[in-house]
Amino acid sequence: VNTTNNFTDIDKVGCFNFNYHLLYQSLIDYQEAGYFIYIGLDNKVHYDSLIAFLNSKEIDFSELEEKYSLKKGIFISNKDLHIGLEFKKAKIVILGENEIFKKIHKQKGQFARFKNAITIESISEIQEGDYLVHDHHGIGIYKGIETIQTNGVHKDYLKIEYKNKDVLYVALEQFKLIRKYVSKEGAVPKIHKLGSKEWEKTKSKVKERIKDIAQKLINLYSLRSQKTGFSFLKDDYLMQSFENDFGYDLTPDQKNALDEIKNDMEKPIIMDRLLCGDVGFGKTEVAFRAAFKAINSGKQVALLCPTTLLARQHYLTAVERFKNYGVRIALLSRMVSEKEQKVILERLKNNELDFVIGTHRLLSNDIKFADLGFLIIDEEHKFGVEHKERIKEIRANIDVLTLSATPIPRTLQMALTGVRGFSTITTPIDNRMPVQTYVVEKNDYAIKEVIERELARGGQVYYLNNRIEDLPSIATKLNKLIKNAKIAIVHGKLSSDEIDDIMEAFINEEYNILLCTTVIENGIDIPNVNTIIVENADHFGLSQLYQIRGRVGRSDRLGYAYLFYKSSKNLSEIAKKRLSTIKEFTNLGSGYKIAMRDLITRGAGDLLGAEQSGFIESVGMDMYIEMLHDAISNDGIVETKEEKAKKTTSLNIDAYIPQGFFNNDFEKIELY
Repeated sequence: VNTTNNFTDIDKVGCFNFNYHLLYQSLIDYQEAGYFIYIGLDNKVHYDSLIAFLNSKEIDFSELEEKYSLKKGIFISNKDLHIGLEFKKAKIVILGENEIFKKIHKQKGQFARFKNAITIESISEIQEGDYLVHDHHGIGIYKGIETIQTNGVHKDYLKIEYKNKDVLYVALEQFKLIRKYVSKEGAVPKIHKLGSKEWEKTKSKVKERIKDIAQKLINLYSLRSQKTGFSFLKDDYLMQSFENDFGYDLTPDQKNALDEIKNDMEKPIIMDRLLCGDVGFGKTEVAFRAAFKAINSGKQVALLCPTTLLARQHYLTAVERFKNYGVRIALLSRMVSEKEQKVILERLKNNELDFVIGTHRLLSNDIKFADLGFLIIDEEHKFGVEHKERIKEIRANIDVLTLSATPIPRTLQMALTGVRGFSTITTPIDNRMPVQTYVVEKNDYAIKEVIERELARGGQVYYLNNRIEDLPSIATKLNKLIKNAKIAIVHGKLSSDEIDDIMEAFINEEYNILLCTTVIENGIDIPNVNTIIVENADHFGLSQLYQIRGRVGRSDRLGYAYLFYKSSKNLSEIAKKRLSTIKEFTNLGSGYKIAMRDLITRGAGDLLGAEQSGFIESVGMDMYIEMLHDAISNDGIVETKEEKAKKTTSLNIDAYIPQGFFNNDFEKIELY
């Protein structure tokens, strides 16, 4: 089954964005080939327009009734399907609003189909030779999947090799007893002996020491929970109206995250929750709904951003989103004149502003809120130590929501243990596609080809080099390589007005190439930019590379990221692993996995002291966090997880997936 090409790319006729000539020729070709052609359009204007077009071309067609046979010819209906299909062998083609009029459908929760598969993602990433941890038997080496016949019954088993080449076969339906061994990069765990007491002794020792760590966490939590927080109002008709104003349905993940946040806000305990989701996955809409809940309860809201560009983007989005509800919004950053800043400060103090969006300027000592009740922090790890200390002071008595695509390891650990609330968004908000990522040696021919290909489809390009002094010479070279290049240069040393003007012109497509530094890392969302070139990609951290790549692929057009490194340079082992990881994790929703891999590469580290790293290496990160989670849950801080079943039931029937059904073990495990 192939999706059909749409007819939207050549010209505009009337008010409709499609090519009549291409549609006419396609219909003739399908008719001559003897196809059953179904056209479904739910928009009455489009439907009537198509009938007029077919009549003008004297093309025979029938308006489809409830009962019909799949005979050849053209049949049209006032009903729409979400995507066109062509069944070549059966000679059937289906065309809808998307194929002819480029209609974008509202989401209807179609992302929930394989939701349960997410629970076993960590096991689906294993490769032969990786270390695995079995709950009852300890650490061994994964040797692949084998189908074994016993008493005439076939079953699939994970093969794990232990000390002295002893082998344990684990039925795949028992995968929940197994987790991948995760510790700092390069750590080689001790392989355990089957049947010995060594593994139980190791677990007991770690559990004993974890009690002390858990107690420290419990004390921290107790201090926070003793402070009475503000109970925000439950949803009312205004909240419902604000949510209904959003043009799209929330994805299941967005809805779950929002429910968790609202639930926290309505409790008389101070909220501290991390919302983790990829760039462009809808964290902002969730945060704005939470902000509206706070404003509707009479509290002021602050949104803290790491860059002026991001603050401006959030401000413009907020003005549009809140415009029907009389919410008083202000932007506070270096883009705002000192005179305007004074007015804003006065209005904040006098409770004449409901929602302020800004950079670290919001952390200045001269900021006085009349009644701040809710703080949203976008990408907290982008702030320096001094700013973080000020954030700690502010967040001590108010509800806080932190947004992150790739949370730093310490923050991630806090969330995973349950001491900090943790919500994730792993499903994209529309029909976005993964960004195609290439790690290659730098060469001018490749750069020329990449840029010309993007410009040929009417798109724009980010060209990122983090050395400001190199940008003019790169611009000169690009002008020689690419005939129709219109290049703008932007970097952090420009004034706020200059940056603003250049970005505005780039958005308006006055330029087709933006030569820049990482100033665009948390920048504005420009759907027409779908190729990014990064020079010296080996100089960037993993989370930073992921954020940079997230600047493209923000629409329904395929995005490309080219990570170049100098051909003359020998990459360090860490740089190789970073580039390998960013290339490996191309799927949408990989931000959480990137953060976990970052945690591995840097070393698991600790929550409260370096003493924990030894325990992590002896049992692996997953089991360590689970043990810590269990120790904390005994005091009621986090919900107690369900007890793992100690007994298993084995049915005497053939239940396996034959060899050759899948290309690799990952797909087989994921299906199980």
